[in-house]
Amino acid sequence: MSDQRKLETGTDDLLGWVENGVAVLSFNRPGSRNALSTEMYGGFAAALPIVAEDPSIGCLVITGEGGAFCAGGDVKGFAESHRSDDGAARPAPSAAIDNLRRRQAEVSLALHRLPKVTVAAIPGAAAGAGLSIALACDFRVATQRAVFVSAFSKIGASGDFGGSYFLTQLVGPSKAKEMYMFSERMNAQEALDFGIVNRVFPDDEFGEAWRFFAQRIAAGPTLANRAIKENINRALVADLATCLDAEAGNMVATMATQDHRSAVAAFVAKTEPTFVGR
Repeated sequence: MSDQRKLETGTDDLLGWVENGVAVLSFNRPGSRNALSTEMYGGFAAALPIVAEDPSIGCLVITGEGGAFCAGGDVKGFAESHRSDDGAARPAPSAAIDNLRRRQAEVSLALHRLPKVTVAAIPGAAAGAGLSIALACDFRVATQRAVFVSAFSKIGASGDFGGSYFLTQLVGPSKAKEMYMFSERMNAQEALDFGIVNRVFPDDEFGEAWRFFAQRIAAGPTLANRAIKENINRALVADLATCLDAEAGNMVATMATQDHRSAVAAFVAKTEPTFVGR
């Protein structure tokens, strides 16, 4: 039985709900293949702190309505702004940089640091900043029809929302440069082969499949999962000694939890453990 309730985002451009321990944020501009809007950024800024603090949530899924994940920046909107010449002063570059830095922090950095496991459930195209946001998640699962493209070079731009960082970690610098500079479309099987996605599901089973994937995470040891995420994120930037010190602290802390004690008892009894997040 579903226990679905609304997750407040403050905008219809980003739908939010919580169901069976899984929070979902879904891009909702299907007429533009879910291109990003200012309202979406605000939706992430409103919803992610709620997800972080809610002990009943064990996993966050980012997905999209209407058969697409997210097409990235609204290129038609870029074109309109470039065509407009009404004499109005444009924002100084420093202001534009500050604005983009804030948005990146509210979305990609917040997802990377979120103390919950994050999953991008990709039903179709993930392009530009949309791909970057998917890469900021801990896992990516895709439908067979999904396509992936950096897209930035196609509009003479260099990229944002952390895609260059996350993609380089996944595929290495040479392949990341190829994907960014050539902006060639990658299908779901290719993305799976390169380790960009973790699972590819049949199109007609996708909704059920990503829910099962996320609910399996949500039903797991959420405190241990949080520490695992911290450990692996740290391994991207820290030396071995620092990682070992942090692993020791997290290991001792997680082995002091009720979840650990009950899981050990279940292991000895040859039964399935039940995790409660304590």
